[in-house]
Amino acid sequence: MICVLLATGIAVAGMAQNKNGVIKGVIKLSGGEPAAYVHVQLQGTQRGATTTESGSFIIRNVVPATYQVEVSLSGYQSVSQPVTVSEAATATVNIELSLSEQQLEEVVVRTGRTGYKVSQLSPSLRLNESLLQTPQNIQVVTSQVLRDQQVFDMLEGVTRNVSGVTRVEHWDNYARINMRGSAIPSFRNGMNISMPWGPLTEDMSFVDRIEFVKGPAGFMMANGEPGGFYNVVTKKPTGINKREINFTYGSYNTYRATADLDGKFTKNDKLLYRLNIMTEHKGSHRLFEYNNRYTIAPVVTYNIDKKTSLTAEYVYQFSRMSAIGSAYAFSANKYGELPKNATTAEPNLPPTNINDHSATLTFNRQLGSNWQFTTQLAYLRFKQVGSSLWYDSVKANGDLYRNTSIWDAIGRNQIAQVYVNGQVTTGNITHKILAGVDAGKKNYWADWSQSAPLQGPEVFNIYHPVYGIPDNMIPVFDRSKSIKDRAEASYGIVNQSYTGYYVQDQLQLLNDKLRITLAGRYTTVTQNDYGTKYKGKKLTPRIGVSYSIDKATSVYGLYDQAFVPQAGYDSLKMRSFIPVTGNNIEVGFKRDWLDGRWNTTLAAYQIIKNNVATAVSGRPNAQTQLGQTKTQGVEFDLRGQIAKALDITLNYAFTDAKISKDNDKSVVGNPVAGSTKHITNGWLSYRIPQGVLKGVGIGAGYQYQVKRSSWFIFDNSSASLPDYFRMDGALSWQNDKLSVALNVNNLLNAYLYSGSPYAGAYYWQTEAPRNFRISVEYKF
Repeated sequence: MICVLLATGIAVAGMAQNKNGVIKGVIKLSGGEPAAYVHVQLQGTQRGATTTESGSFIIRNVVPATYQVEVSLSGYQSVSQPVTVSEAATATVNIELSLSEQQLEEVVVRTGRTGYKVSQLSPSLRLNESLLQTPQNIQVVTSQVLRDQQVFDMLEGVTRNVSGVTRVEHWDNYARINMRGSAIPSFRNGMNISMPWGPLTEDMSFVDRIEFVKGPAGFMMANGEPGGFYNVVTKKPTGINKREINFTYGSYNTYRATADLDGKFTKNDKLLYRLNIMTEHKGSHRLFEYNNRYTIAPVVTYNIDKKTSLTAEYVYQFSRMSAIGSAYAFSANKYGELPKNATTAEPNLPPTNINDHSATLTFNRQLGSNWQFTTQLAYLRFKQVGSSLWYDSVKANGDLYRNTSIWDAIGRNQIAQVYVNGQVTTGNITHKILAGVDAGKKNYWADWSQSAPLQGPEVFNIYHPVYGIPDNMIPVFDRSKSIKDRAEASYGIVNQSYTGYYVQDQLQLLNDKLRITLAGRYTTVTQNDYGTKYKGKKLTPRIGVSYSIDKATSVYGLYDQAFVPQAGYDSLKMRSFIPVTGNNIEVGFKRDWLDGRWNTTLAAYQIIKNNVATAVSGRPNAQTQLGQTKTQGVEFDLRGQIAKALDITLNYAFTDAKISKDNDKSVVGNPVAGSTKHITNGWLSYRIPQGVLKGVGIGAGYQYQVKRSSWFIFDNSSASLPDYFRMDGALSWQNDKLSVALNVNNLLNAYLYSGSPYAGAYYWQTEAPRNFRISVEYKF
């Protein structure tokens, strides 16, 4: 049905006679610098656009007429320039803003976003409204933040930029992110792509922004995890010709090169393209550890007419890494007693290779001036061939008996989404409608069935390690059969299919000062996990209220339920994981300050979550489901430009996550494993705007975590983790074409780690000691 709808939409688009036009141009500051992230508005209409980093903008599907293009920016004179749009033609508007002598607070600003703050959600979140008016806490990490912090992928410091979010140590082939007391799924462009142990975490070279949606999100149709999710939005063609190349060198023999090519194949903007490529050789502070990657991400957009577009996107990621698990250290006595570079790996262990493919086709059709139809089809395939390291036992004297296991896996996701957005008016009420279907199939085949001791002529001792096991003593696994055949023989199969139907009506009252959201989601799921089956269905409601006190201030309340399929097997209850159910009650206060240059969000919430998966003590990779957890918290986020050329992201979260019900009464009241009670982070960046030192930038930031429960088992004992404090800094210089940046992480050279008690011992992963990255970027 979805393919028929797509084909029909394309056919209709091809026959449509569209006479609307396009407005495009470039906004610059005095001196010729691009005016990045500035909002361009057509006076008297709701049409507008936000400029890119290069200052360019495009407003499509404009009814032929004469308009006034308005551009205002704090500290600059406002500009209103006429433009005439003709039928099926492109009008060009280029504006240079002049410095204003008025006081800052007297200037009317319509800034779409600064480098650290955005005002609008991405289209992949489907709500088609501003962050200020959305009745939920949603925080966005922009590409400028990622660039300033020199973040390579989701395994690094992305989470520091959002209140209450942490990356929990794990196998490091994919990112495990915790928020509001639980692990949250990964989305890409509005689609849930999570697999049991994958896919490969996104490299930031093809990422435009990352949206953290806190609490259930019924508007994603079938995937309202109570704790929330993060949505990676990939780079798309802008229709503006630009090129960027970047080279980075860093500690531990890190070499990285990226290229971002953005442009169009045709002068009439019919066929646009974007290509991002990356290659990376990255060592580690740990012995024998590495992760060498490359990425190719082409995107092509075909604008069938002024109302219709078709975008095809492909991402290929390859990773060759040391044996999974080599990052772990073990001890029978306590955490953190080994050097930061300690490892259980050997220099001659075979690598783990991961091939990650994803292809997405997106069709958009504007239906009149108020409605839009969207179809998304996605196919993801993940293949891993390698091994993992763990241990059988460790003695008080340091003797460690190591074990290596095969870990070959194939993951496959097939996703289809169809939805419409639009609005109608009845009397004095405007109805913003969202309705759609989200359907998917997820399959995972894994072979963990083969394992062997990893021991040389002598027992390995953690206090006096001797490396160099002869090649003939390295275990060799049997791969004569396909991964799927081996997985079937050992019950290593996870299959899941689901369908979600969603309808939402947002009623806008009192001249859009009051917004009431009424919605419902119906989800069905069928699972087959490691030889056991589950079928279920549930209707879940969503109710939200948002009220604008003034143009810059809003308050909101939200109630949303969740029904989320979980892939996995309950090792104690001997069954497939049953879906997570739960609800979220949330209230919040949002405000834009300094005429929109920066924003604050204050939120308080309570989440009840049933059927939470947790580890089984003493059994690697074994999990069971708890009865219920209750999480209460308060979150504060500040982001944006608080003064000229001074950008900041600052956050704090109090999270009280506890087990509230369980058959094992002894665990009731314990903190949820992996949760942290107090988290605060900050990052400040200042760039000198003029004078001899124009373009010089300085940045600094911290991460501070207090009362950390261990991951991924926590028994409320002295095995909790110590408080965590890290500082980072940056120096840079840039002009219109060239930029140079130096980042130094862990400035205090602290011993930082996370881990857990395990089978009478302890394991942990250390972070790198003081380290640096220096990059050079050229734009042309």
